[in-house]
Amino acid sequence: MRDHSNLQAMNERSLAQQAAVRKATFSPAEEKSLRPFSIWEISQFMFHVPADTLRKKLADDPSLPQGSTEEDGRQRWFSLAEINELRRRIRFRGKTLLPHRPAGRAMRVAVSNFKGGVGKTVVAQHLANAAALDGYRVLVVDFDPQATLTHSMGLVEVKEWNTVWGIMCRDLCREADRIAGAYDDPADCPYPAADELPEDVQSIGAQRVQDFIQKTAWPTIDIIPSCANAAFVEFASAQYRAMHKAWSFFGCVARYLDELPEDQFDLIIFDCPPAIGYQSLNAAFAADILYIPSGPGYWEYDSTTSFLGQLGDALEDISEGYARIAQDAGITLPKKFDDIRLLMTRFEASNPLHVAMMDAFRNVFGADVCRNAIEMTRAVEQSGRFQMSVYEQDYRQMTRETWKRARQSFDTTYEEFKEVVLGAWKRRDKKEEVNT
Repeated sequence: MRDHSNLQAMNERSLAQQAAVRKATFSPAEEKSLRPFSIWEISQFMFHVPADTLRKKLADDPSLPQGSTEEDGRQRWFSLAEINELRRRIRFRGKTLLPHRPAGRAMRVAVSNFKGGVGKTVVAQHLANAAALDGYRVLVVDFDPQATLTHSMGLVEVKEWNTVWGIMCRDLCREADRIAGAYDDPADCPYPAADELPEDVQSIGAQRVQDFIQKTAWPTIDIIPSCANAAFVEFASAQYRAMHKAWSFFGCVARYLDELPEDQFDLIIFDCPPAIGYQSLNAAFAADILYIPSGPGYWEYDSTTSFLGQLGDALEDISEGYARIAQDAGITLPKKFDDIRLLMTRFEASNPLHVAMMDAFRNVFGADVCRNAIEMTRAVEQSGRFQMSVYEQDYRQMTRETWKRARQSFDTTYEEFKEVVLGAWKRRDKKEEVNT
């Protein structure tokens, strides 16, 4: 017979193995660092100009970042910070290298499905990395207690009050006081004020809006992290919801993000847990765009179908059951997305079953299925194994063609993603112009 002590012992053994993996993956100080990028990569994959043209620009203006050379002196390597300075200062044929960024707040994208193993974290990580290499400032929000995205971004020690759970506690305190303040006499309010909530909720609720945002190994990617201890957020949220029945629990993250300066980030990407609960509903309500990854198998198709139905039912139930509460909280119901896309992952074009499933997805979902799938390659497999995206992997550690093929698969996925995001941005701008 086994009890909790066996589970705790298994956890201790697993933590020891985790430490060994991180030691092999990160630097000896357990701090992940972002590798430099070669002129070949920058010219071909980022600036889209001939390498000799870029070299001439650098030679003509010594004040530009010149990178560094390795011992053989044959190739220059640049940090992402140096690359971004080149973006700001260099023009090719009068054209800026800075990405298009419409006015207004950051566009928010939720990567969600409740089938495990379909690549949600891989997709979120690679989209964030690709956007950063494209010149955008990115915030990633890890809603998943497995914290894989958090670890892949180089964070190891995370306290649960710095996760989405902390944001929900903060929101509960603020909403409790707002609701009580709406009464002529707060004593008439049938719901608790913030000072009547549990002490741990009050202490976490006192945090400032920027306290939840942490730096990553990428200079232009920040993160609201997760950790294993945040797994109890579903139980805690149910308790808080019972404690304060007027709390619009599904709007916590949206309200929090609305407090951020509009120009702090360009993109906000959510990595959602494989379940429909308090955290995934918060992600859905905060998102402008919903990205749904799915593998190329029947069970993944079946799970994706169930996910769509259950998420739709949950959003409908909230729209009907929380209409008055949402209106008082300034939330518009029913929840509307600017776009919804299904993305095929782990796809092998040479596999007839994968091709058949792609056809099935397109027959059912039509243009909502992304044109480009993420191919399964050796570099993609290593991405999950070593918590490093294709963009972080050094092409010198494998054949250049293997790395290039994997990168191009994610690049085409990102370009389509960027098209979707900018299209949603454009529609939002037009809507705002009509309203004004």
